Amino acid sequence: KSRLTVNHMQFIDLQSQYRRISDSIKNRIEKVLEHGQYILGPEVRELEATLANYVGSRYCVSTGSGTVSLEMALRALNIGPGDEVITTPYSFFATAEVISIVGAKPVFVDIRSNTFCIDEERIEAAITPRTKAIMPVSLYGQMPDMEKINEVAARHELPVIEDAAQSFGSRQKGFYSCGLSTIACTSFYPAKPLGAYGEGGALFTNDEELYQKFLMLRNHGSLKRDEHLLLGMNARLDSLQAAILLSKMEVFDDEILQRNRIADFYTRHLGTLCIPPQTEPENRHVYAQYTIRTPKRDELQSLLNEEGIPTVTHYSRCLHEQPALTMLGHKAEDFPVALACSRQVLCLPMSPYLSEADQEKVVHSIQRLAKKL
Repeated sequence: KSRLTVNHMQFIDLQSQYRRISDSIKNRIEKVLEHGQYILGPEVRELEATLANYVGSRYCVSTGSGTVSLEMALRALNIGPGDEVITTPYSFFATAEVISIVGAKPVFVDIRSNTFCIDEERIEAAITPRTKAIMPVSLYGQMPDMEKINEVAARHELPVIEDAAQSFGSRQKGFYSCGLSTIACTSFYPAKPLGAYGEGGALFTNDEELYQKFLMLRNHGSLKRDEHLLLGMNARLDSLQAAILLSKMEVFDDEILQRNRIADFYTRHLGTLCIPPQTEPENRHVYAQYTIRTPKRDELQSLLNEEGIPTVTHYSRCLHEQPALTMLGHKAEDFPVALACSRQVLCLPMSPYLSEADQEKVVHSIQRLAKKL
């Protein structure tokens, strides 16, 4: 019987969340179906106002994905061939992908092993006359030291683009992720702490000129019919996804509290068996992932899999190791901290609806299996 229960453990539980807010979601979807404005309908405008207010940003522009948000940020800043953008080698591929797609060069700076985020102290040394932006990634659910990054950027008159795909809802010194930089980009991929039921994303800024560019870029460079002021793209969020996200915002803060309670439980019971994730003193983590480190990562993952406990490696290969970026000419050991983390990280089941029984199964299994490693 216990094995049957374990086999049904989910890495991320979206069904329980849906059961909690299904009435709200159905009501909002019904309204969209009734008014028929499926693209950029009233729900999109309501969502943008809600998100901007939440993070304390003047403007929010919703988009078709987190990836296209990052690309739009770069295009709005006129970043292209010959330019450099400083970022981390330890992130999802989209971070470096969009820099390369616009023709610029990703310049990697190694990470801190305690937060998995870019090492703020190493950024300044990587700045050259070609540097046009700094793009830190708020990985796994917490921000790097944005105050330090902004200070470096200000000294060199550079914009900061926060890749906040995994950190919406996190805080630092009382301020929210997406509200602490020139531009911030987030993702509403279904597995994110605030996820849609399809693709989606958003951009945040306090700069009115950038805001107007975002509005044009997401809609083929147009603000009014048959007039295209620049080369844009189709990056609009549909009204159904906006409706779903509005329903999810109703329970979002409570879900963050639940994520932190589960993370605390994991950390209390696993701290002597592995390196648990560390939260900086003035940060609130949203635990998009609960990521441990262990030199025996592959062996532990295999044993947990045999017990029906799902785990994921985010990320087992650094960006500078990716075949698509060989033109950068890096060796694997060029960024040793990122390389070490990529070989040791393991993400455990995490969602606000992970039952106490499942939390205990994860902990007890690791405690028992650690003796075999």
